[in-house]
Amino acid sequence: MKQKVAICANLILVLVLFTNSVIQKEKLLEDGQLILLELAPVDPRSLIQGDYMRLRYGISDDIDYDKISKTGFCVVTLHSDNTIDQFRVQSEKLPLNPGEFLINYTKKKWNNINIGAESYFFQEGEGEKYENAKYGGVKVDGNGNSLLVGLYNERLQLIK
Repeated sequence: MKQKVAICANLILVLVLFTNSVIQKEKLLEDGQLILLELAPVDPRSLIQGDYMRLRYGISDDIDYDKISKTGFCVVTLHSDNTIDQFRVQSEKLPLNPGEFLINYTKKKWNNINIGAESYFFQEGEGEKYENAKYGGVKVDGNGNSLLVGLYNERLQLIK
């Protein structure tokens, strides 16, 4: 009987945590600030994983990797079209000036940062329309959490 109770309690806990995660992501999609990050050249597709694009962002080129912490924040200000105007890296959440937005990052060994939006999967056979994507659109919240919402072309239009 104790095993059944323990299994049910664990199942309920997993469901609560999963539901909470979904609710947080839905809130981020609804209320988050859209930031268009310029994409840097990268191997466009992975044959092993199917129709998939590995993303790398242009802001990675402007970072001195010897001087940043393993985790921290990219702090950006935006142009009126949601592209990045100014950019800096800091290890703490604050200080933050008006009009600045946070994006959490993790430093990788190969001189790159991971913001949690490095993969874009698409339907089989639709890879060609994404090959010329210029921007990755991410929504961010006040804590720096980011969620990739799509790829954008050079005219800042969502590729559908």
